Amino acid sequence: MTDNTTRLDHVVLWVRDPVAAADFYEKTLGLEPLRITEYAAGTVSFPSVRLNDETLLDLAPHSMVERMRVVPGADASAGHPVNHICVSLPAHDFDALRTRLEERSVPVSDLSYDSYGARGTARRSFYFGDPDGNIVEARHYD
Repeated sequence: MTDNTTRLDHVVLWVRDPVAAADFYEKTLGLEPLRITEYAAGTVSFPSVRLNDETLLDLAPHSMVERMRVVPGADASAGHPVNHICVSLPAHDFDALRTRLEERSVPVSDLSYDSYGARGTARRSFYFGDPDGNIVEARHYD
């Protein structure tokens, strides 16, 4: 049976180099890269990384601007990342992510405590940027 409840399906991030972006998200967050080979071969317009069973981050190259005119002004968003996306992790994955980012010399914010989110109050959170200037918040609730 298909569950048709409302859910977040994907977020599109503008990136300079989709393969490098996929590598970053794989090596820092442990996300599964998808369609990398197909993108490199030119058979798909962009690759993605899988956040979970239901949600993807699509890694759109700036060259897709012309095709993003789905509504007036949509193509003008190229190069203008959203304020941030937030990923919720178990506590041990949260700590491991922060360690990996620090090992890779990726700047991270100070820890925040008791931030409100989709599942209530998160115990801890912090922010970091990807190589394309997209800001990611990591948090855990447990």
